Amino acid sequence: MLCFAYGSNLDWEQMKKRCPSARYCGVAVLPDHRLAFTRRSKTRNCGVADALPEKGSDVWGVVYEIAEQDVGLLDKSEGYRPGRENNAYVRGERHVFMDGDKESPLAVMIYFALPEKNPPLPSKEYKEQILKGARFWHLPEDYIKNVIEPLEVS
Repeated sequence: MLCFAYGSNLDWEQMKKRCPSARYCGVAVLPDHRLAFTRRSKTRNCGVADALPEKGSDVWGVVYEIAEQDVGLLDKSEGYRPGRENNAYVRGERHVFMDGDKESPLAVMIYFALPEKNPPLPSKEYKEQILKGARFWHLPEDYIKNVIEPLEVS
């Protein structure tokens, strides 16, 4: 399965722990979405990442290839169980563009949060984890400077 990561799963160390089979495929952009923090993580006790539809905005991240035996592990990490009513995230298919090239669409699975009312801000540690991954994978510098670095933290 190809999976697009845009939050803490940008952190390669975390991703390899969650999905030992994960293989980096490249940097990609999810068009017409913006990075938001719409849900409180019970384990992190802070707001966690989501990609909300917003015309003209982009969410940058990376595409991983994950073996079928690890998909359930990732679902569990994301708080998603197919068929369960109360999930933290849902998994959906979208098209991203490798290296931002609009001529190279790629169908991937993406986890979207089920938003909560008045979620907290992301913590400093959570933001740093996203920044670490964004820098490690060399996401566009303007995205890092204009979207990730200015995030308010709790």
